[in-house]
Amino acid sequence: MDYREVYEKWCTDSYFDEATRAELKALEGNEKEIEDRFYRQLAFGTGGLRGVIGAGTNRMNIYTVRQATQGLANYIVAQQGQEKGVAIAYDSRRMSPEFAKEAALCLNANGIRTYLFESLRPTPELSFAVRHLKCISGIVITASHNPREYNGYKVYWEDGAQITPPHDKNILEKVAEVTEFSQVRTMREEDAVKQGLFHTIGKEIDDLYMEQLKAQSIHPEIIKEAAKNIRIVYTPLHGTGNLPVRRVLKELGFEQVYVVKEQELPDGNFPTIAYPNPEDAKAWTLALALAKEKDADIVLATDPDADRLGVYAKDSTTGEYVSFTGNMSGMLIAEYILRERTKTGTMPENPALVETIVTTDMVKAIAEEYSVTLVEVLTGFKYIGEQIKLFEQTGKHQFVFGLEESYGCLAGTYARDKDACVAVMMLCEVAAYCKMHGKTLWDAMKEMYGKYGYYREGLATLTLKGIDGAEKIQAMMNSQRENPPEVLGGLQVLAVRDYLADTRRDMRAREVTATGLPSSNVLYYELEDHAWCCVRPSGTEPKIKFYFGVKGNSLEDAEEKLKKLEQAMTEQAS
Repeated sequence: MDYREVYEKWCTDSYFDEATRAELKALEGNEKEIEDRFYRQLAFGTGGLRGVIGAGTNRMNIYTVRQATQGLANYIVAQQGQEKGVAIAYDSRRMSPEFAKEAALCLNANGIRTYLFESLRPTPELSFAVRHLKCISGIVITASHNPREYNGYKVYWEDGAQITPPHDKNILEKVAEVTEFSQVRTMREEDAVKQGLFHTIGKEIDDLYMEQLKAQSIHPEIIKEAAKNIRIVYTPLHGTGNLPVRRVLKELGFEQVYVVKEQELPDGNFPTIAYPNPEDAKAWTLALALAKEKDADIVLATDPDADRLGVYAKDSTTGEYVSFTGNMSGMLIAEYILRERTKTGTMPENPALVETIVTTDMVKAIAEEYSVTLVEVLTGFKYIGEQIKLFEQTGKHQFVFGLEESYGCLAGTYARDKDACVAVMMLCEVAAYCKMHGKTLWDAMKEMYGKYGYYREGLATLTLKGIDGAEKIQAMMNSQRENPPEVLGGLQVLAVRDYLADTRRDMRAREVTATGLPSSNVLYYELEDHAWCCVRPSGTEPKIKFYFGVKGNSLEDAEEKLKKLEQAMTEQAS
């Protein structure tokens, strides 16, 4: 059927509820909108679903959620995982509770046990719950940091990480086989409860998760000493972080924690911000105003599902607040952990740091300083989680810390996804340590630049929505592959890594070797003078992303190099 026929079916078929049919009938005459809603099935990628909330096959709604869940259920049944069950969590976005329950009841109708959180929870707590409950899989209903009109559906496997090969492709195949809604099963909640399939979870998991967070603290005695003096401002940006973040800080002993009142409560409409992303400077207006009022040392924001952390810290010289990238906050935590575990003799044998290929190269310098193995993986925290599993299976390394540039990190192995709750806790401990030594976090960051080098990174994105967007993005990637640049931003291209072809082409020696990483639509350019850049399509949004990294002789020098490289790369792509 073409998109028009599918639209007519949704408008008339009694399978779809009255509200859905009414929403679609109101679109009559708006052919462009109808086409966009029905020209395809909402893509189930290697991580799950993400899309605009609304009626239609190319939208997030109870029907597309059920359809995806039926595919997941078919795979779980094929793996004989019904008794192990599936843990399910959701965030503060519109329709999140409804989508979570629909997913649970579809799984129940396929004979699969479910463990649904009683109310919204952070994504990393779901990762913890999957492993604690020994489930075969997990689902989180969230669109992370996307705009308010979005929601999403992320799938985890029994190791607690988002699905990786071979499960990602196998599940995707099963989802693709569910082509008709007649193939989708569901049942009533009362019946699922009576049959022992539908279970509600909450406080007991919260308490265990909280103990794991606190166990990552290295110097609780320093926190107690600095607790009365250090002032912290925090905003959950209307998301899931409010309760767990405040609880862990309180239980560790921090006394002066001020929460942005206007953004404290969960609200999927995000009334105070257009874009609930701690990477967006506009999201910080209220938090920075409160920070100035309270003379805060550190200002923190978590995204709606509390897996990303944004940071501002005071510049003791100017009194102004300095924005930290995810690389910067990750580096502060990484060095603190390595330095203090080395000092206290608590560093495990064969320790390893894990980072993605687009994370700052300062990680390499820090790992070398403390004789820690550095493992690089593809973009996506699921690959960091996968390494923890592989370390445990092989005994080759012990995981110490993992980070990615997009404001995500993890200390400890209790979860297998980035966790803003533990990042808040660790960064507040670092800030307390600095306070005890008469420094701010910005002072500590400047010391790291002086010690390791002035590494700076940037990110540029190009959004291409609609039917033609994906084709344009692919054409841009094809053009980059067919015509690789020899110079970018005045810097010689030393090597080109094509992760789709699994090749690394040395431009000087003219040698080709393997990247050693899984196949992915990513191009990476190694440049002279310790610089690099990378281009890849987003896996969750209609965007193409350009990453850049340089090393300068000063912050000013690094910023100038970064601007040149960004301009050259975006011009090359266009």
